[in-house]
Amino acid sequence: MGKDNYEFLEKYLNNASPTGFEAEGQKLWLEYIKPYIDEYFVDTYGTVVGVVNPAAEYKVVIEAHADEISWFVNYITSEGYIYLKRNGGSDALIAPSKRVNIHTKKGIVKAIFGWPAIHVRKLENEKAPTIETVFLDCGASNKEEVEAMGIHVGSVVTFEDEFTELNNRFYVGRALDNRIGGYMIAEVARLLKENNNQLPFGLYIVNAVQEEVGLRGAEMVAHRIKPDVAIITDVTHDTQSPMYDKKTSGDIHCGKGPVIAYGPAVQNNVRDLIIQTAEDKKIPFQRSAVSRATGTDTDAFAYSNAGVASALISLPLKYMHTTVETVHKDDVENVIKLIYETLLAIQDKQDFRYLS
Repeated sequence: MGKDNYEFLEKYLNNASPTGFEAEGQKLWLEYIKPYIDEYFVDTYGTVVGVVNPAAEYKVVIEAHADEISWFVNYITSEGYIYLKRNGGSDALIAPSKRVNIHTKKGIVKAIFGWPAIHVRKLENEKAPTIETVFLDCGASNKEEVEAMGIHVGSVVTFEDEFTELNNRFYVGRALDNRIGGYMIAEVARLLKENNNQLPFGLYIVNAVQEEVGLRGAEMVAHRIKPDVAIITDVTHDTQSPMYDKKTSGDIHCGKGPVIAYGPAVQNNVRDLIIQTAEDKKIPFQRSAVSRATGTDTDAFAYSNAGVASALISLPLKYMHTTVETVHKDDVENVIKLIYETLLAIQDKQDFRYLS
């Protein structure tokens, strides 16, 4: 990875892009990808699409989602404490003692998730923190002081934790799910441009919003683009750390390569092309079974516009929806390589139907 790529990755991951409020992160992403595309468009809710060969009839999408889980201010007590609602799958269990940023029109307001000390709590039959019990302290003495800071019901809250590396092998931070995906598809666009690859089809590099609340951004943009093929990248669970049951969660390793999904929403012929590409280019990969739905934007594309031939390439990740989401650097490079090589293998107007 070059210096410019790394600086973009760090800046992009550190920027907050909570679900429904992704605009600032989308600006960073678009600015990075502009040199590698012919044109772009942005939809009403903030999904950004870079396009290569916009005049081509046959359309291929590569896609990631831009949003991160967060919180909404829901209730401010008369004493100045703040209770929250989830925005996406935020986990109250990890909240106590965390630092947060409250996003207001006046700028960032710092706050903390407070929690009573262990020796003053009644520990017998103690319950884990829940959304009803965790609260923020922004240093105010009463509700009026909170509101004077610009905080109100509906203000968005994100964790303060930032990007780092672990022993030069892993990237660690909040919101790798799935801004690391946005980075990877941007790198695919960069490789295509720098290697002067002339694709025979239109390529739509999609950084979609609102995945964490039901694949909403992908659903909207799929109907607008009406692609013929969609290759989605998201994260999936590394199952090697304690507390995973491989019989139900599969056997997925960070460091052993991209994960190629099997399931009804995954179009078999597109998936087989990806596997053949990985084997031909000697890219390590793993397999996963996803049952009736992938739980990713793959589902939104697959079931749009009378059906789009769609597949899912996942990045193994540890500790999803925490502030220490962790991915192996080799896996990041291999996902980029696999998407890139698969695009070069797709033919113009390739028919992926099972029957013709």
